[in-house]
Amino acid sequence: MRESAILLIDDNESRREELLAILEFIDLRHFYACDCATWRQQLDQIDAPIQTIILGDCGSAETLDEIVALTTQANPDVAFILFQEECGAGAYSEALQKEALALLDRPLKYKQTASVLEKAKVYRGTTSTVPRERRGSIELFRSLVGNSHSIRQVRKLIEQVAVADANVLILGESGTGKEVVARNLHYYSARRDKPFVPINCGAIPADLLESELFGHEKGAFTGAISARQGRFELAEGGTLFLDEIGDMSLHMQVKLLRVLQERTFERVGSNKSISTNVRIVAATHRDLERAIKEGKFREDLFYRLNVFPIEMPPLRERREDIPLLVNELIARLENEGRGTVRITQPTMMALCQYSWPGNVRELANLVERLVIMYPTGVVDQNDLPEKFQSGELSQGEAIVNELMAQQPELDELPSDSSANLPRLPREGIDLKEYLGDLERHFIQQALDDADGIVAHAAKRLQLRRTTLVEKMRKYGLQRNEEVT
Repeated sequence: MRESAILLIDDNESRREELLAILEFIDLRHFYACDCATWRQQLDQIDAPIQTIILGDCGSAETLDEIVALTTQANPDVAFILFQEECGAGAYSEALQKEALALLDRPLKYKQTASVLEKAKVYRGTTSTVPRERRGSIELFRSLVGNSHSIRQVRKLIEQVAVADANVLILGESGTGKEVVARNLHYYSARRDKPFVPINCGAIPADLLESELFGHEKGAFTGAISARQGRFELAEGGTLFLDEIGDMSLHMQVKLLRVLQERTFERVGSNKSISTNVRIVAATHRDLERAIKEGKFREDLFYRLNVFPIEMPPLRERREDIPLLVNELIARLENEGRGTVRITQPTMMALCQYSWPGNVRELANLVERLVIMYPTGVVDQNDLPEKFQSGELSQGEAIVNELMAQQPELDELPSDSSANLPRLPREGIDLKEYLGDLERHFIQQALDDADGIVAHAAKRLQLRRTTLVEKMRKYGLQRNEEVT
């Protein structure tokens, strides 16, 4: 598959040069820039599908609207990015501003630019397989990223049952993304404009769960100083997500069953019946059929909830999705301005080899930790926690190699840290200052990892202790008292 191209159309030459310098620094290929007089000729010369068009000043909003109309005829899924400063200047029509995927602020910055372009890449990758009328909620399906048969089946089931308004029971281990499925069911349904209200039945004490679900009147019990709506009332017209339904007491199961049968309930401390119109989506990590046999779960409630079951696969059974999940999680953190990292191939192989008892939640926590520990850096296998260091990587290697053949965006996985050395900017660089900052950063990191013990930090940096002390004095770095 050919790599997608990015086209900048802008009469502002200095802005074109500014953006070009950033994109060359991050080693972005297939980027083209032109003014508004030559954009047609430039478009004809691009031998790659256009992924993104960045629009600047073309003299009039009508000219830009014409560019948008002509380019979307050829590719309806192209993403448009605008400049924030031109929005206030009247350069863009209102329709174009609504069509835009993102805005770029000046002065242009590396992190923001990379984040916006990553968003465009993900947008293009998802819109090509989702009908245009369904793209309003495409961000939700990104949480169910993957090409494995099991996760594709989950997405298919969501689309099938979302519009049916039937009760759904989501089964799966902790951390597999059951609430993500529930939110997709809601936002793909006719109830999308009404509330989605989650409640964890296992996290609330049994004596308080009734009040949480059905609400209470003033004075209903000690501490009830005012009347309060429960989750059923808060979710009226929408979806009520009952997480960890398998942890609900038998007493509460009876009350819930009555609500599902009669569609009415009473607040605690009241005899007034309240009608309810909510869709019930429940989830559990427990084996409810086994719980029924053990007398811990009501069979009649199970059949009320289990109208349409969806089973979330554990991450160890869809290892081929791990590289795509990692890329998605990194992009999300980057979009939130929380930093970014790059993952080497050996690192990705180690991640694919691991069994992931905590499933996607454990993977997300690891990625967030790596972003904090190695901001804008490269994570090699040795940087991973010890539990990822053992074992052969044959299975992980096979997964990564196969995915790289299928997914061109994964070709950017560096095989080692040297593949991620930054390119020299067009305007040049103060090399002495740059190397000094880099040296100071690594010394500080070594000291932090060694709890400030200079001898340990020097060993990690492969320096003599006296040399490290001199460099610390040079950069004004503090040290802890030496320990023997």
